[in-house]
Amino acid sequence: MRKLARTGEIVRATNETDITVSLDLDGSGQTSVATGVPFFDHMLDAFGRHGQFSLVVDAKGDTDVDAHHTVEDVGICLGQAVAQALGDKSGITRFGSSAIPMDEALVLCAMDISGRGGLVYEIDVPIEIIGTFDTTLAKEFMVAFASNAGMTIHLHQMAGGNSHHIVEAAFKALARALREAVAIDPRVAGVPSTKGAL
Repeated sequence: MRKLARTGEIVRATNETDITVSLDLDGSGQTSVATGVPFFDHMLDAFGRHGQFSLVVDAKGDTDVDAHHTVEDVGICLGQAVAQALGDKSGITRFGSSAIPMDEALVLCAMDISGRGGLVYEIDVPIEIIGTFDTTLAKEFMVAFASNAGMTIHLHQMAGGNSHHIVEAAFKALARALREAVAIDPRVAGVPSTKGAL
């Protein structure tokens, strides 16, 4: 039986950003990311590699103002690409969790592909800027991603003092939890919900 491709491609153009995101949930971890925000590129690369998703992100935004619109709109597009790739969600594991250590930092991510977007974000980053990246934008990305993917996501910092380590552990934990949640479970017939739909 031929395996159906689980891919998504989203194009979003506004007065503030012009973004294309392509995603393969069953990819190889190969990424090509260009957002004009170097630390954010690093986080998206880590997301693709550790989730084993093939990911292409091409984003042009008003980064001369700041990176807010670019980061948030990439979160919107990536969330929509995941939702598109999942289709009716038939056969998926649905739930996923991961605890990622990065040196002194430890971040836990737990998620439910529920069809309902929601984020609980308990991450305390000591400094406001990493390179040119405003660390408050990590939460803005996660909010946009969760709501557009239709997922409940909990991100909790268990330890950490280095801002780079904390944020990177959060993105890697998100990737690994998503990798688990989108995996096909051969024991699941149809959609894993008592409602019959997600």
